[in-house]
Amino acid sequence: MRDLSLHVLDLVQNAVAAGAKNISLLIGEDGEKDLLSIEVSDDGKGMAPDFAACAKDPFATTRTSRKVGLGLPLMDMTAKRAGGRLDIDSRPGEGTKITAVYRLSHIDRPPLGDIAATVKIIAAGCQGIFFRYEHRKGHNAFVLDTKAMREILGGEVDFGESAVMEWLDGFLREGLLALDKTEG
Repeated sequence: MRDLSLHVLDLVQNAVAAGAKNISLLIGEDGEKDLLSIEVSDDGKGMAPDFAACAKDPFATTRTSRKVGLGLPLMDMTAKRAGGRLDIDSRPGEGTKITAVYRLSHIDRPPLGDIAATVKIIAAGCQGIFFRYEHRKGHNAFVLDTKAMREILGGEVDFGESAVMEWLDGFLREGLLALDKTEG
């Protein structure tokens, strides 16, 4: 995958397939520690301990359509190549948390990519699922929380409707731009 936002999209797709009703994405950029972290957690069905232990192996997959699963192995490889790691914390019936850590300045770290577009697609595609996105830079943070938005706008709001998606796009891009400016 060319950029990290595509890995995020893959992890969220896995969470949806696992029956999650709550999905959280936390991205942390810490210039002082030279770290970029991406954490996706969900309350889906989780993995059995033996499967979680081998989930970074491309030939360990729950797919029935093909015999390889490349998402976690590729993310693990890119994290290690950029001086980081990939951690999997999963319990059957409780959910899964995937954390990837990269050296922020490492020359082999893939770009984050268009995270605003990725988050917009996730919010639009996760109808009936509460999705929370938090992006931290230093001591500042930007948050999008579809549960809080539904409480304000009403439970019937359709994040996939074109006018709502357009608003989401502007909200995300302005929020991330403001976060870039405050990091200073």
